[in-house]
Amino acid sequence: MKYTKQDIIKLVEENDVEFIRLQFTDTHGTLKNVAITASHLEDALDNKIMFDGSSIDGFVNIEESDMFLYPDRDTFAIFPWRPQVGKVARLICDVYNPDGTPFEGDPRYILKQELKRAADMGYVFEVGPECEFFLFHTDDEGRPTTLTHEKAGYFDLGPMDLGENARRDIVLALEKMNFTVETSHHEMAPAQHEIDFRYANALKTADNIVTFKLVVRSIAKRHGLFASFMPKPVYGVQGSGMHVNMSLNKEGKNIFADKKGVNGLSEEAYQFIAGLMEHAPGMSIITNPLVNSYKRLVSGYEAPTYIAWSRTNRSPLIRIPASRGASTRVELRSPDAATNPYLALAVCLAAGLDGIERKLLVADEVKTNVYNMTPKERKDANIESLPTNLLEAVQAFEEDTYIQKVLGSHTSEMYKKAKRYEWFEYTSQVTPWELEQYLYKI
Repeated sequence: MKYTKQDIIKLVEENDVEFIRLQFTDTHGTLKNVAITASHLEDALDNKIMFDGSSIDGFVNIEESDMFLYPDRDTFAIFPWRPQVGKVARLICDVYNPDGTPFEGDPRYILKQELKRAADMGYVFEVGPECEFFLFHTDDEGRPTTLTHEKAGYFDLGPMDLGENARRDIVLALEKMNFTVETSHHEMAPAQHEIDFRYANALKTADNIVTFKLVVRSIAKRHGLFASFMPKPVYGVQGSGMHVNMSLNKEGKNIFADKKGVNGLSEEAYQFIAGLMEHAPGMSIITNPLVNSYKRLVSGYEAPTYIAWSRTNRSPLIRIPASRGASTRVELRSPDAATNPYLALAVCLAAGLDGIERKLLVADEVKTNVYNMTPKERKDANIESLPTNLLEAVQAFEEDTYIQKVLGSHTSEMYKKAKRYEWFEYTSQVTPWELEQYLYKI
C-alpha cells in the first residue's frame, strides 16, 4: 500500500494513535526504535527526528554520532495488541547522515543497493521465509528458561500442542497487520513452532521478518511464555532455522521456470544456484551469525552441513521444491532467524546474481542423503562443507572479497571485528560441560 504524508497523518488522527515508534535495526539485526507522540508526527515525516548513532551497535563513533531517521511511509502499521485507546503504531525507517546521504552501514540501505542492482538488470527479487521458534516457560520472576511441559512433535495438534492458543493469537495479530499467513504448525521438537507468511519483494519480506519476530515475542509474553529465535537453544533436538525461498521475476514472469529446461528449470536458475553454492561459506557469517548457529548446523537434525543441491531430498544446502511455473523457487536451508534479514537477503541476492553474471556452471544434483555418504564419496562428488564454527565463518568471509564488497567496508570491518571477539569470548569460557567432564577427574 502506498501512503502519502497526509495519508499517515489522517490514519493517526482517525485511529486515535498517540505513540509512533520509528523503527530500524542495528547491524546485527536487533530492532531499535525512537518513540514519538502524535504531536511530533509531522516532524518525523519531514525526516527531522535525530538520534545518537554512536549508541547503536555497529554504527558510528562518538565523534560523528548525529544521525537521522527517514520513515518509509508504506510501512505504517498499528500494533493490535497495544491499548485501543491511545494506540501505538510504527514506521520502519532508513538511517541517514546529517548531510542527507544514506548511512552506508544501515542494513536496509545495503539491501536496497543490491535490489537496485537487480532492478538495473531487469529483475525483481521475491522471497518467502520459513520462520521457526520455540515457546518456553518463564520463571517466577518472568525471566526466560528453556523449560517446557510439552511433548508434541511435527504437525501435532492440541491438547498435545500446548502452544496452539499462543500460535493462534500470533497469527491473528499478524493478519491485523496485513500479513497473509499461509500456514502455521508445530515443528519437530517439543515447544517448537513455525509460521509461514506469503512471499513478497525482498525489502518488504525483510521488514516483515523483523515485524514478525516482534509480534511473536509480544503475543507470547501475553500468554506467559517466552519466544526464542535462538538457533539451538536445547541440546539433542532440532534447532530453529529460517529457510529462504527465492525467485527472480522479469517483466512479470518467474525466470527460474522453463518448461523446456532440465527439471523445468532455466539456465538462470542453475546459475543462481551455482552462485549461492560458491559464496555459501563467505555468506555464513551473515546467514548464521552466532557461535550458537553452528550447533544447529550438525548432521542428524535436518540442518544442512554440506554445499550441495537437490530437488528431492532435504539434506543438502539448497533444495528445489516441486512446484513449477510461477511458483518455481530456490530454497536456501542454512539461514537461521538470528540473522539480520536485510543483510541476509542482500548477500543471497548478490551471490545469485554473481552466478548469473558469470554464467557459473552448477555441480551435479545430489539425489542421496549427503549425511550417509562416506568422506570419500563426498570428496569424489566435490561436495564441500559449510563452516563448522564461527571462526571458520569469519575466515571464509575474509577470503570472499565479493561478499565483503556487497556489505561495504564499514559493515564488513565491523562484522569481522565483532565476530572474532565473540569467538574469543566463547572459547575463553569455562563451561558446565567442562566442569562435569574434568573437575573430578584431573
